[in-house]
Formats: sequence, C-alpha cells, structure tokens
Amino acid sequence: MTAPATPATLAPNFPGAADMNTNTSSSTLLDALLDAVVDAIVVADVTGRMTRTNAAARDLFGYDAEELVGASLDLLIPDAQAMRHKDAIERYLKTGKARIIGIGRDVEGLRKDGSLFPLHLSVGHAEVDGAQLFVGVMHDLTRRKAAERALEQSQRMEALGELTGGVAHDFNNLLTVITGNLELLERSLRTDAQRDLIHDALGAAELGAALTSKLLALAPRCVLSPCLLDPVTTVTAAVALLERTLGPQIRVKTGHEGAVWPIRADPTQLQTALINLAVNAQDAMPDGGTLDVSIGNAVIDDAYLAQEINVSQGRYVRISVTDSGSGMTEDIRRRVFEPFFTTKSPGRGTGLGLSMVYGFVRQSGGHATIYSEPGLGTTVSLYFPATTDAPLPVATGSETDPATAAAAGNGQTILVVEDDDAVRRLSTARIEALGYRTLSARNADEALAVLDEHRGVHAMFADIVMPGMMNGFSLAQRVRSERPDIAILLTSGFAADVDTLTTDEFPLLPKPYRQADLATRLRILLSRRGG
Repeated sequence: MTAPATPATLAPNFPGAADMNTNTSSSTLLDALLDAVVDAIVVADVTGRMTRTNAAARDLFGYDAEELVGASLDLLIPDAQAMRHKDAIERYLKTGKARIIGIGRDVEGLRKDGSLFPLHLSVGHAEVDGAQLFVGVMHDLTRRKAAERALEQSQRMEALGELTGGVAHDFNNLLTVITGNLELLERSLRTDAQRDLIHDALGAAELGAALTSKLLALAPRCVLSPCLLDPVTTVTAAVALLERTLGPQIRVKTGHEGAVWPIRADPTQLQTALINLAVNAQDAMPDGGTLDVSIGNAVIDDAYLAQEINVSQGRYVRISVTDSGSGMTEDIRRRVFEPFFTTKSPGRGTGLGLSMVYGFVRQSGGHATIYSEPGLGTTVSLYFPATTDAPLPVATGSETDPATAAAAGNGQTILVVEDDDAVRRLSTARIEALGYRTLSARNADEALAVLDEHRGVHAMFADIVMPGMMNGFSLAQRVRSERPDIAILLTSGFAADVDTLTTDEFPLLPKPYRQADLATRLRILLSRRGG
C-alpha cells in the first residue's frame, strides 16, 4: 500500500501516455484507476496543495471533487497533526531522512462536518517533470477500532466472569449447608418464636442466594431457566412494575412494531435486566423525564457484523430502553458494561447492574449495545435471537411449588455424589429425612465403585463440579450407558456447560435449593423411572 521511499520518475507504459499531465486519455485512465481503489488516495504538491483525489477520498471526508483539488491538505487533518505533517515533509526534502515517507502510521482524519475519525496513512514520494509530488493512501480504521474495543471489553468480561462464577459456586455450597441445616433444625423446634427465628434465617439465606445468582450472571456460563416466551408480554409486565416503582416525575412509555417474534430467555432475568436499565435511567433524570421501552424485530446483516464482535447473522428481537437524561461521554460509554465501574457517588451503586445485564444477554445468545450523547439521553438495546419455528406456550407457574411438594419416599436407595464433605453429609441427611435410603461417594471413581457393589440403587444425585478426570455430567453419561435403570439428578452452583445440562435426560437442581424443591424433583424423577 505504501509507495517507494526514494524519488522516482513516473513513466506510464500504456499507449499515448508519454505525458501524463497533458494527455487527456491518460488522465482519464488514471482517474479510473484511482476511483477503482477502495482506499482514499490524495495527490499533493510540495506546498501541501491537493492536485488529485479519488472517489473513495471524497466519500471518506465528505467533500466534492472541486472542493478538494487546489485546497490545502490541512483541510483533512486536525491542526496539531497538520503542523507535524508539514514539518516532517520539509525535513524529508532537506535531509532525505524519512519519518513519514514509506512508513505507515495511524493518525486522525477531519471530515467536512467537523468529526474526527481514526485512519491509517501511508505516504509515497515521486518526481514528475521536475515537480515533487506526494501520494497519500488512507484507510478508515473506524470499524477496526470499534471491533478492538469490543474485543477488549469481551475479554475483560470473560476473565471477570470466570472469577465471579467460581466464587459464586463456593458461596452456593455454603448457602446449601446453611439452608439445609436450618430446615432440618426447624423440624425439632416446639415454639412459634423459635420457628420465626428459623424463618428469618432462611429468608436471609435466600437473599444471599439471590445475590449469588446476580454474580453468576457475570459468568460466561451460569444457570439460567430459559423458556419460550412472548417478549411483548414479558416486557409489558416489567413496565407495569416500573410504573409503580419509579418516581412520579418519570413518564414511562412502551410500544412494539407489528408482530414481534418469540424468543427463548429467562423471563425473571429479562425483567431484572429491564429494571436495572430503568433504575440507571432514573438516576440520569434527577429532574424527571421520559423512559421509552420499545420492542421490535431486527435482522443482523454483514454491515452490522463489521462493527460488532462475536455476533452471528440472523433474526433478533431488539428491546430498547431510551431515556431523556443527561447522557454520557464517549469515555464513560465505552466502560459502562464493565463490572464495578460506576459514576455514582460512594454507597449509591456497586457497578454491577449494567454488567449483569450484559452478561445475561450474552449468555442468552444475544448482545447489548449502547448509544449516548451528552445532554441528549441514552439508549440501551438488548438483542435476543428470535425463535420463529415454535408456537408460544401457555404460561404456567413455577415448576417447584413448596406447598405441593411430596416428601414421602418409599425406602428407595439414592447415591449421593459430592466432593464437599459438609454438603455431602447434609445432602444425605436431607434425602433420608424424605424417606429414602442413601449411599455416598466423594467423586466419580468412588461412585462407580459403589454402583458395582450395590446393584439396588434407584437414583443418583450428583454434583457437577468435582475433582478428578470425570465431572458429574461425565459420570451421569457413564452411568446412563451402563445402568439405564438408575434415575439421575444433577446439581450445581456453577455449571460450566449449562447448555448440555438442562435437558430432560439429566435434569438440574441449582444450588442452593429448598427441601421442598429436592422432594419434588426426586418424586418426579423416581415416578418416571417406575421407582
């Protein structure tokens, strides 16, 4: 792309091109060649006056041909860089030492509308009929820089997600022990006052579990409960809640464009994401304003893909939240999805709200974008892959209803596989309290040995994350192939491959869970196996 660094005499070889400056056909051919190049090309004399430009240069900078030819190169370069460029050219002509010629570098360009943008500039030098000419080849770096920033953000989110996911898994094990022991203790209490204390403690444990689930939303793979849903219905329900919780000075509007495609997502996490966005928008409108929630279909094509990272082509449903608030600068906008980044005063924000929105959307197979201008407000758009080949299901309640969970086992034998000693002891106690017999193992190898020794095992309850060559999911596959008569229930506080775990073959019970949840899952599991 860069022209030779040493002076050269241009000597065109095509017929009739002996004098390029005077021969009309040669000039026409040269213009055609220049216009065929996709990068911007500008030819200038020693004074910096432009003598020729191609179509790509005119499109890039927003000028007509007559506005550029005869004008100074300073028109296309910010003042500070223009001065450095001029000094470098003069130094080259006097000393022959190249600092620009033949050496490409990244600079800023200045469009006609006054906007700045990144570009890569290569400069070549030639002598034509005793005149010194310089050729600048410029490549627009706007899309590449945007992709680099998106990749950097994605890598930071990936690293922080791995960290928080692992921490959340350990916290979930602790909460499982706390919740389970409290429930077992509750059975031996005699007074209402004592039971009230237990209920308060259980409530606090559930709050801890809710916080842990938010941390898991930062992880690249966390346990979600996606289902086929109508985004209009789900968003409308969230907006109804917002209208009651946001201040009276905030006017909430909602609308959708035609028939919106269904999506597959966790409805609770989706509504939580919208609430997070609304709360941030409210903070940006301290004197009141408008919050507009819109839903519509969107098709991601090649032009869009060039500006994003890790986004597949296809049909998406776009949910946009727009506020009329103070907006944000470019520096803040670039960091707004980063965990723990906040512009709020100490004690008013953790910096996790928007990062959890980002993590949830990415895990759901979509992506999030943000557009903001200082003083003009902000729009955050969430893109979810559309599901166009399945009917919408009728909404149902929670799969696990503590009020109807059965806790009557018939003495069936259940193998508990858990590497954490405290969790394993608790799990066996909880299962035995439901009327089952238990066997236990610390890892996959011990579990296989127990199954070889005891042929009367009805079900296996295994943690996914465990040390050794085989994790809980691999163990489940092995047991299913060798002992198809054994029912299998998996559990985890952090699933590294949740897409393959939430299947009918291997149902998943997320930690921490209540005794009623465990009772219902085991009852359903064994009834399907005829146990």
